[in-house]
Amino acid sequence: MSTLNKMKAGIIGAGGIADYHINGYMSTGVRVDAIADKDVKRAEEKAEKYGIKKVYSSYTEMLDKTEVELVSVCVPNNLHCEVAIKVLDSGRNVFCEKPPALNAEETMKMASAAKKAGKTLMFDFNNRARPEAQALMEYIKNGDIGQINSAQSLWIRRCGIPGFGGWFTQKALSGGGPVIDLLHMIDLALYFMGFPEPEWVLAGTFDDFSGNPDFKGPWGIPDVKDGIMDVETASHAFIRFKTGQVLFARNSWAEMNEREEVSVTFQGKKAGGMIRRLFGRDGIDDTAIDDCEIYTTEYGKPVNRKIVTEPDEKMGRERAVVNFVRAVAGEEKPYSTPEEAVILMRIIDAIYKSALTGSPVKVV
Repeated sequence: MSTLNKMKAGIIGAGGIADYHINGYMSTGVRVDAIADKDVKRAEEKAEKYGIKKVYSSYTEMLDKTEVELVSVCVPNNLHCEVAIKVLDSGRNVFCEKPPALNAEETMKMASAAKKAGKTLMFDFNNRARPEAQALMEYIKNGDIGQINSAQSLWIRRCGIPGFGGWFTQKALSGGGPVIDLLHMIDLALYFMGFPEPEWVLAGTFDDFSGNPDFKGPWGIPDVKDGIMDVETASHAFIRFKTGQVLFARNSWAEMNEREEVSVTFQGKKAGGMIRRLFGRDGIDDTAIDDCEIYTTEYGKPVNRKIVTEPDEKMGRERAVVNFVRAVAGEEKPYSTPEEAVILMRIIDAIYKSALTGSPVKVV
């Protein structure tokens, strides 16, 4: 029996995202032994669906009563830090949903807890695990692109507010709107750029359509009557790094765009590149068109190389879990590290601070 077949996993949070975690574990041979959710009925339904033997209403009870080595944290953003640290302190490895936490301070606490416990802490930056992203990384690692001088990251929606008044739209629970919710492309750009040390951020945020039901997305959570909506619906930011590299980041739930676009484009000293997904309707994944290209010159002529990879309908979500399992087992290098998550969240914090003050912000 392989090392993976001997490992057991536990799931904290029985929402829809947990399905990807469970399937990811199962595909490696890891047994999902327990699931915990304060909504016991929801946890029981998930347990029945996947044959999970143990169900708990409290994640602390799950930690006390099981011997799982791997734990997925699939709870709202405001609980990531508290839950992940308790799991790490109990001697387990953690795979946490995005964003890492509400801010950089919380993320640093999580990173410190992982280091102190000597355990693996990774985050579900699933877009790093998509086949086209890993294909582009091979060119970057091989030196075909050279240093990436500049990049542009977009996750923009026209009508994509994920429900009015729920935890997504309350800053105290979510940490913010589309900047923190749709941070995947900022993260992916940083991944390609080598996670340089940020220096300055200049940003602006907008909330023009925050109360307009016409801008609600076709997914998310139900509206909450008289609920709070105190987060941005769009953001534009410019980040400069100590290396001289720069990044433009645009995120929106509700903005007058043509349609949803999810993309990273970059310009290197030797070549450029792009990953892009276009949607026919905001938030509907099966309409997505995936592009992955490299821009270079050959024989004195501009050349676009189209990179064709196998399709991944799970959008890297299950592959990211597989990488977590194999990283813990020492079979693969982790796609993400706590140190990278801290850099990402320092940038997110600076975007919000710059938008609030109306001035450039030095990243600390």
